[in-house]
Amino acid sequence: MTEFWRLSAVKAVELLKKGDVTPLDLIDDALARIDAVNPKVNAIVTLCADRARDHAKRLMAKPIDQRGPLAGLPFGVKELNDVAGVRTTYGSPIFTDNVPAKSDIMVEKLEENGGIVLGMTNTPEFGAGANTFNEVHGETYNPWNTKLNAGGSSGGAAVALATGQVWLATGSDLGGSLRTPAAFCSVVGLRPSPGRVPSGPGELRFDTLSVDGPMARDVTDTALMLDAMAGWHIDIPVSFPAPTEPFLTTTQRRLKPARIAFCLDPAGLPIEPGVKDICRKALDKLSAAGLNVEEATPDFSGVGNAFQTLRAADYAATMRPLLNQHRAKLKDEVIWNAEKGLKLTGEEIGKAHIRRSRLYADMVTLFKTYDLLIMPAAPILPRDIKERWPREINGEQLDNYVEWLKLAALITMTSCPVLSLPCGFSPDGRPMGIQLVGKPRGEGALLSHALVCEEILGVSGLVPIDPRG
Repeated sequence: MTEFWRLSAVKAVELLKKGDVTPLDLIDDALARIDAVNPKVNAIVTLCADRARDHAKRLMAKPIDQRGPLAGLPFGVKELNDVAGVRTTYGSPIFTDNVPAKSDIMVEKLEENGGIVLGMTNTPEFGAGANTFNEVHGETYNPWNTKLNAGGSSGGAAVALATGQVWLATGSDLGGSLRTPAAFCSVVGLRPSPGRVPSGPGELRFDTLSVDGPMARDVTDTALMLDAMAGWHIDIPVSFPAPTEPFLTTTQRRLKPARIAFCLDPAGLPIEPGVKDICRKALDKLSAAGLNVEEATPDFSGVGNAFQTLRAADYAATMRPLLNQHRAKLKDEVIWNAEKGLKLTGEEIGKAHIRRSRLYADMVTLFKTYDLLIMPAAPILPRDIKERWPREINGEQLDNYVEWLKLAALITMTSCPVLSLPCGFSPDGRPMGIQLVGKPRGEGALLSHALVCEEILGVSGLVPIDPRG
């Protein structure tokens, strides 16, 4: 077989562990695939082929059983996470020539577990915005229709997966940055519990809003990657140990959720009818397969605004130095968000924290009855690549670039793990997904429930694809 890029990550690792293929074979196969399709979608913006081959040779000098759970599998890194010796711009002209000397903790952990960094995937500047474009690398195109955007901010990762350029990719998520592109590209993205995946360290080591997580073509591959990312790290105070049983093992048990709650209209947020139609059909399939699906929801009122407050406070804390020194090189959305944070009062920030705390209590109550909460993964279907951010949904005007992210942000504020699962397509072929929200720190059960849902919905086998005009 020469088209190894068609294999799942789990299958590719099986071949690596049997010695049927080498890491160098997979690197060469992936590079050929990247050469064939990446010019059409601009998902991978920096390759590090020589670095990857050097790492592969070091791994191959070890016995196969000592090469880690990924055993030499190449993967992509979102260009918000440092990779030692590789140009890492964060999508910003300010850092056009930045080459970090040390890798991000998450990257180090993946490499220690047998992953091989093949390249950097595109992201909007500093991950701000849910359409992947920047002044350094340009736009990333949706492979299902290259006139459309791929979502963001992990758009490059999602597209690289959907087109078969890598088997696994890292993503990050503050307001849906991992979930939205997964839904727009029909791949899987898992936003884990804060602390599940140590990364950084950045300026906000106690941050529980923004997290890094795995992205893959299906649920099983996602579990494999999470096993290689999760665990305690002394530099990250909110991190905690991985479970004794691997996530991949738990996932493959196919635990059926006893009761599933769903909500298609959380907090009265505007959501396109086409999105609801796709999600409703998916829920009908789950119900027809024997799963107990009921309409229920916690109280999300005011949570979206509280998220905007806490997000802005973080932007004010981390972006002020750049705002002072490089304002002319920052995009308008970043400037707006940082300045919004600088205007906040202590009372506003305090009220936002209290609202988040009360939401968590509501989620704990909900999960005494239900195993899962299902919601749409995004409020809109993929739109034109040139739209920086949606100005309206269902005729409702949105006055800032964060407003349309509130649907995903509701779940960010819960601190619960959530998985974006492909669930169907619009009549004109645009993908959509559902959010599967699990119990606090319940990634194992969530992945197992998600595998059951994935097999019922039958969408995961559609990728990888060649880009379509």
